[in-house]
Amino acid sequence: MRMSADPAISLQFLGAAQHVTGSRHLLTTGDTRVLLDCGLVQGPRRIAEQQNRNLPVDGRTLDAVVLSHAHIDHCGALPRLVKDGFRGPIWCTEATADLLRLMLLDSAQIQAQDARHLRKRGHDVEPLYDVEDVERTLRLVRGVPYRRPTAVTSELRVEFLDAGHILGAAIVVLDCTAGRRERRVVFTGDHGRKNLPILRDPERIPECDALITESTYGDRDHPLQADMLEQLAAIVTEELHDGGRIVVPAFAVGRTQTLVLFLGQLMRAGRLPQLPIHVDSPMSREATKIMAAHPQLYDDETQALLRAGHDPLFFQGVHYVADVAESKALNHLRSGVVIAASGMCESGRVLHHLAHSLERPQDCVLLVGYQATGTLGRRLLEGATEVHMLGTTYPVRCKVRSMVGMSAHADRGELLAATSHLTGRCSQVFVVHGEIGPANAHAERLRAAGFRSVSVPAKFDQVAIP
Repeated sequence: MRMSADPAISLQFLGAAQHVTGSRHLLTTGDTRVLLDCGLVQGPRRIAEQQNRNLPVDGRTLDAVVLSHAHIDHCGALPRLVKDGFRGPIWCTEATADLLRLMLLDSAQIQAQDARHLRKRGHDVEPLYDVEDVERTLRLVRGVPYRRPTAVTSELRVEFLDAGHILGAAIVVLDCTAGRRERRVVFTGDHGRKNLPILRDPERIPECDALITESTYGDRDHPLQADMLEQLAAIVTEELHDGGRIVVPAFAVGRTQTLVLFLGQLMRAGRLPQLPIHVDSPMSREATKIMAAHPQLYDDETQALLRAGHDPLFFQGVHYVADVAESKALNHLRSGVVIAASGMCESGRVLHHLAHSLERPQDCVLLVGYQATGTLGRRLLEGATEVHMLGTTYPVRCKVRSMVGMSAHADRGELLAATSHLTGRCSQVFVVHGEIGPANAHAERLRAAGFRSVSVPAKFDQVAIP
C-alpha cells in the first residue's frame, strides 16, 4: 500500500495500525502536516519503551496536533513530542483540555517512578519526559467547543462532534484543501456506544470522502446495559458470599465513573446491600471532579438523576482515597470493592492491591476494560497461573473475571450502524485501533455493507486521498 509519489492530500499511519495502543496518524494536505493523536504505546516494556522514546515523526515539521480524546494511548506521548521540538498548537475539545493536565502530569509521575525503580536495579534509564515537559505541552493546548469549525491552517479546518466514549471525546471532522481540491476526512477516534450511563450518545458521523475508523471490538458484540447490571450484581453478590474483596483495575477516566454509577444504582434498587466502595486513585478522584464540572455533557437520564437529588458519582458508601497512607490501609481490607488504576494493570496503585489479592482464593480481580496484548491485564485475562510484577513472581489463586460489555468502545454491530449511511460518498475506509483479527473482521463487514475501498493499514503505510 506504498505510494509512488507524494499526493496533495495523504495519510500515514504511525501507530495503532493493526494494534490498539499508540494512536498516531499523519495527515498531509498541501503544505500542512498535522498529527491526529499522539498516544503512548502500551505493552511489553522493551517494545513500548523503544516506540515511545523514538517517535516516528519529527515534531519540528508539524503544523499542529489534533487530539480525539484524553486517554493515555491517544495523548500520552504529547510531552515527548514537545521535548523533541514540537511547538505548534494542540487542538481538542474543552473537556479534553481540562483532562489533559491531569492525565499528562500523572503520566510524568509514573515515568519518574519507573525510572527510579529501574535505576535501583542497575539500569540507566531516563523518563520519557518530566513535569516541565508537560507544562510546556499544556501551554500549547487549544480547547474549542463541540460543533465549532476551527481553522487549523488555511488548508485545514477541524470540527469536533461528540463521540460518546469518555468526557470530551470527539469524532474529528477534517476539511482539507490542496489547491483546487477539497476533501473531507473523518477520524472516529474511539467511537462510543448508545445508551451507556452518564454521557450523551455518539453523534452521527457526517458524509465524508475518507474515514479512519477504530475496530477495538470489531469482531464481537457487547451485552446490553441491563445484562451488565445483572452480571455485576451477580459477581458482587458471589464475592460477598465467599468473604473476599473485589479488586477492579479501571481506567481513571470513563470506566471508573461508570462502575461507581452502576454500583450506586444497584444499591439504591436494593439489588446489593450497602457496601464500601474505595476508589484508590488520585487521578480518578480528580477526573470525577472534572466530570462533575461538565454536567452539560451528561445524557438525559443522568441529568434527571441529578435533578432528583441523586449524585451518580458522590454518594454514601463511595470513598475516594486521597493519600498513600489511606491506600496502604486498604491492603488489610478483606471485603468490599477497590477500584484502582491502571486499567491494564501496567502501573499505579492497583499493582499493590493485586499483590495482596492474587494469592487469595476468596478474592476476585474483575477486569472491566480492554486488555492490550502483552499487558499484565491480558495475561490475567488469558488465565496465567503466575505473574511477575513489582520485582516479584506471584501465583494467581484468586478468581479472575471480566465484563467486556462495560467497555466504552462500540462493538461490531454499533460500529457498522454508525457508518453504514456513508457508503454512497465515502470512497476510502481505513480500519485502525484494533488487533489484526478484529480489524480484519470489521473490514470484511464494511466491504459487505457496500464500501468500495476498505483497508487495514500496517504501521508506516502511506496512502493518497484521491
